[in-house]
Amino acid sequence: MPATDDRLVAAIVSGDDAEVEASLRPRALAEFPGQDRVKENLGIAIQAARQRDDALDHQLLYGPPGLGKTTLANILAQEMGVAIRTTSGPAIERPGDLAAILTNLKQHDILFIDEIHRLNHSVEEILYPAMEDFALDLVIGKGPGARSVRLAMPKFTLIGATTRYAMVSAPLRDRFGSVYRLDFYDAPTLAKIVARAAGILGVDLPSDAAMEIARRSRGTPRIANRILRRVRDYAQVRAGGDVTVAAARAALELLDVDELGLDETDRRVLLCIVEKFDGGPVGLETIAAAISEESDTIMDVYEPFLLQCGFLQRTPRGRTVTAAAYRHLGLTPPVKADASIQQPQQPALWDR
Repeated sequence: MPATDDRLVAAIVSGDDAEVEASLRPRALAEFPGQDRVKENLGIAIQAARQRDDALDHQLLYGPPGLGKTTLANILAQEMGVAIRTTSGPAIERPGDLAAILTNLKQHDILFIDEIHRLNHSVEEILYPAMEDFALDLVIGKGPGARSVRLAMPKFTLIGATTRYAMVSAPLRDRFGSVYRLDFYDAPTLAKIVARAAGILGVDLPSDAAMEIARRSRGTPRIANRILRRVRDYAQVRAGGDVTVAAARAALELLDVDELGLDETDRRVLLCIVEKFDGGPVGLETIAAAISEESDTIMDVYEPFLLQCGFLQRTPRGRTVTAAAYRHLGLTPPVKADASIQQPQQPALWDR
């Protein structure tokens, strides 16, 4: 089984890919495409905070991976003219780790915590007074001689990012001033993102090739940029260096990405439910065991897109495959799927 970070559709980015993707990220809110409602609200918050010479309110960003949560956090720091300290929930193992980070922040700095839903409870409790009162409560000593000390700290902004909004505890959620959901992007917006990335990479990309890449990018900028680089490589080796729509289609076929953006793992998930469990319902852990995949990866990376496509449904008894999924896989849907599932009348977001 290939490692998660080696796939075209990946939740984790590391090594050279991380450096390249960082170079493609917008640096200002005006350069950030899509997510218009979120951008407008953030723009108002930035302007108001700068006029008051104050820190931004704490912000919580959630949504599937690859939609720009980290990029937005860095843009907010850039727009506010402050430093940003980046970490993640799993990296902060002890309360002392978080205390060390907080005490090194300066006035109005931004602390960005990715995967904030994975903070352990003891660490999370340190955040409560820090977010509300800008104070750090420490316990000095042990046993009967232990005493609590409150240290004042500079006013800062916490930006949390998560793919699992429901797993962020209610006390922590309530301490954020604003909560924003990032949605999948439509094809025209993704085409603009791909065209901008192509310019940065020095790739001559025709508009029809940009749209072809955009349509197969699962509504996700990170995947769009990754596909662009793979198409560039294919064109360089097998198409004389010319990135055309034909070269893009050939490269995507070689990468096993179909016309809707589904890859091999998406199809394995769907076929597993269809062939081994009669279309469902079946539990997530059972699916994960059947295809030798991590259940968290299925839930965070693959399920959101399959749900958006209308190929998968979550029910109280487990996951079920829809009639649309049968047809996309070239299979005849059973009578129960046709009769029980009403197909959407509107085209999918990435086809508009």
